Amino acid sequence: MILALSDPVERRSMNTCLKMLLFGALLLCAATSLAQVSLAPLDAKHLASIDDFVNHEMARQRIPGLELGIYSRGSILLAKGYGLANVELNVPVKPETIMQSGSVGKQFVSAAIMMLVEEGKISLDDSITKYFPDAPAAWKPILIKNLLSHTSGLTEYESPDRTGPNGPFYFRLDFTEDELAKKIEVLPIEWAPGEKWDYRNTNYALLGFVIHKITGMPYAEFLSERIFKPLGMTSTRLISDRDIIPNRAAGYEIDRNGELMNQAWVSPTFNSTADGTGYSNVLDFAKWDEALYGTKLLKQSSLDRIWTVYPLNDGKPNYAGYGFAWMIGAQDGHKRIEHGGAWQGFTCRISRYPDDSLTVVVFTNLEAGPSNPGVIAHVLAGLVNPALAVSKLEAVADDQPDLAERLKKLLGEIVAGTDIRPETTPQLAADISPDTSKHWQQSLAKLWPGGTLTLVKRDKGTAEGEPQWVSIYRLSKGGDAMLLVFGLDADGKIPILHLLPNREYW
Repeated sequence: MILALSDPVERRSMNTCLKMLLFGALLLCAATSLAQVSLAPLDAKHLASIDDFVNHEMARQRIPGLELGIYSRGSILLAKGYGLANVELNVPVKPETIMQSGSVGKQFVSAAIMMLVEEGKISLDDSITKYFPDAPAAWKPILIKNLLSHTSGLTEYESPDRTGPNGPFYFRLDFTEDELAKKIEVLPIEWAPGEKWDYRNTNYALLGFVIHKITGMPYAEFLSERIFKPLGMTSTRLISDRDIIPNRAAGYEIDRNGELMNQAWVSPTFNSTADGTGYSNVLDFAKWDEALYGTKLLKQSSLDRIWTVYPLNDGKPNYAGYGFAWMIGAQDGHKRIEHGGAWQGFTCRISRYPDDSLTVVVFTNLEAGPSNPGVIAHVLAGLVNPALAVSKLEAVADDQPDLAERLKKLLGEIVAGTDIRPETTPQLAADISPDTSKHWQQSLAKLWPGGTLTLVKRDKGTAEGEPQWVSIYRLSKGGDAMLLVFGLDADGKIPILHLLPNREYW
């Protein structure tokens, strides 16, 4: 579960955020095969550089507390807390501190489904109507593997209009599992299964229901019995507001006035769905990382399936590089498999470099948007292994100035209060609410007009359904700056527009 950065309401949707973060860096590549041996312990120089970078990023991103785990094939090289787990009580973060993992928890669900596949209790090619017999006939072509890979075509149930006070999934109300399923069943289907890729929390919410139907256990109980207990992950569990949970951190948000606030409250229902509602810490994730290097939980063939980019109906890999709850890509030519998450004032990222025997896990207790644990994880990997070093976002030559001119025109329209939705794709238009437009207008007020637009990164789409061009610009004026992520498709429509805090790395 991750926040869509432009939305005023905290969400678990990764849809818009992924479109921003995945281009270029998440293409499947052939990494150089390296000897899979454990890394040496970190020396004082490594530790000092890690501390300096983490402290710098926490100050820049205004992160109250951060928990870091660096592992080599499950062996802990560093497990450390920074900052505060609870600002009001002045409690420091420790390696034992419990934070929410958000959509990173989807990988436990995909592993659970593959366990059931190995046991012959479910097939990846099963129609989901086998488990939801009252669903509309249009669901019949949707297969279990479409849910796992986000290629189902099902609509996102966590859109702002659906989770607000007048929506069918209002976050403040409780629903039974059957009630939630019935509400999902009436949502529209956006495309034929396998035709496109787009991140939908709906898919994994349904997979949790499927696990319950097959095993007779709520999905979280099944994960506990089959994954967490066998691996000794004693701190990993479902969220609960009422239970006494030692070492639990508080989650935080930054409001429109720049004030730090406690996380928004949601009902127990939306802290129990399988799209990402768990607690964990970096000590437990070391055990998870170790298990993924062997076959204690799953056969190697199942792991390989999970870590294979899912192909669309045309046989081409989806543009996000997404497998089953993992994004498969590269960092400076080295294979990287990872996932991020955010929910209720927390963010999380696990980035694994299997050919380098390295994994970095970052938890923060600040909402997505201001907090970006992915950047932190990637840079830290480069500090441990220089072969994974991440380049800074610095000015590059712009050989397509027409794109910048198009963006300048768009910025003027936003500042003037013009409705830009006719210029965007339907998917982006659906995410632009009046509140979003107002937020953009306020965010740009200090920088436009009169700001300087500098290109710092650009990539060309390589697959159907991917934006033709995605550019990152730094907009600066005086001492203020922000990043703008701007995408343009072959039809001249805008599928991506994000306003982000300024930062040094992508």
